[in-house]
Amino acid sequence: MLVLALAATAFFALAPGIAERSMNEVTGDPIPEVSAEAAALHSKLAVADLHSDTLMWDRSLNTRAGRGHVDVPRLEEGNVALQVFSSVSKSPKGQNYDSNTGDTDNITLLSFAQLQPPKTWFSLVERSRYHAAKLTRDAEASGGALRVITTRAELEQLLVDRSEGAPVIGALFSVEGLQNLEGDLANLDVLFADGMRMAGLTHFFDNELADSMHGVGKGGLTDMGREAISKMEDLGIVVDIAHASHQTIAEVLEMAQKPVVASHGGVQATCDVNRNLTDEEIRGVSETRGVIGIGYWDAAVCELTPQAVVDAIDHVVKVGGIETAALGSDYDGSTEVAWDTSHLAIITQELMNRGYDEDDIHAIMGGNTIRVLAETLPAN
Repeated sequence: MLVLALAATAFFALAPGIAERSMNEVTGDPIPEVSAEAAALHSKLAVADLHSDTLMWDRSLNTRAGRGHVDVPRLEEGNVALQVFSSVSKSPKGQNYDSNTGDTDNITLLSFAQLQPPKTWFSLVERSRYHAAKLTRDAEASGGALRVITTRAELEQLLVDRSEGAPVIGALFSVEGLQNLEGDLANLDVLFADGMRMAGLTHFFDNELADSMHGVGKGGLTDMGREAISKMEDLGIVVDIAHASHQTIAEVLEMAQKPVVASHGGVQATCDVNRNLTDEEIRGVSETRGVIGIGYWDAAVCELTPQAVVDAIDHVVKVGGIETAALGSDYDGSTEVAWDTSHLAIITQELMNRGYDEDDIHAIMGGNTIRVLAETLPAN
């Protein structure tokens, strides 16, 4: 019994941290130096990142972690003004980019191993509600360093406060896949009340609303999915097409009345992976006045360098216009990257190297994302 007790204690104490260290690595490869000119420009930006999965892991946002990619101290060092924190409610075993069913789930074991409340073990909506509450608790415990953003007025105040020198970071709550509605659109209202202001329709498998790029059907929206999009737009929830099948993306873009985002990924022109956007899809997002968040991991940009990230940004600008390019790291999303959020100035440096002017760099690094949120979030 003693051996079992000790084994259980070790499992719950060590396993979650070991899992995160193995899944969210930083390569340790040398990264480019940042010039004084680039550092000065970066310090004036309102940097915004459309996607991180940090809430999935059992650690406080307020403490610098020895693992993963994002926490408040590192966000401060990277001069991030707004971070979107996403809730991963379900992830299939053997997850791959080609074909997955929703019959299995890795997050159940993670919820159990992290000693989350029992109601999160088998309920997807309760997992996302737990993540939302965790974000709120961390913001309340941050001493003013982290502030949850749910309205246009709160976003505007955040920008005013930062312009006056306040060291505050905005946090916006998102979900990765609306399988967490559990087939009931009323749960949109529940999650909206908890602070959800962005939602991806699908994750790595098909659900009741739509087919995923990584699912089995490769079809489009269901009637429930169409109803959900209309309701999201009415409430002020940004529609995210990351992970959606090409058919789903086409149908979302056709019906969208507000800006649509692709929160994290790449473009097929520079990295030919199925989840990355075609030129037609880039133009479609641009026509909604939406943005495309370029990630930093291998399947998004094919190479773990700032040059590869800006290659993808260049292509978005070429096809969709400067107003369509944005950042979407996928930090802490079981991704290996070459730099964490404290080193985002290397992207500013590469944009300068390519000849982008100051206004364009402001737009790409966060201004475009902030515009979309200002056009989409509820006023108050």
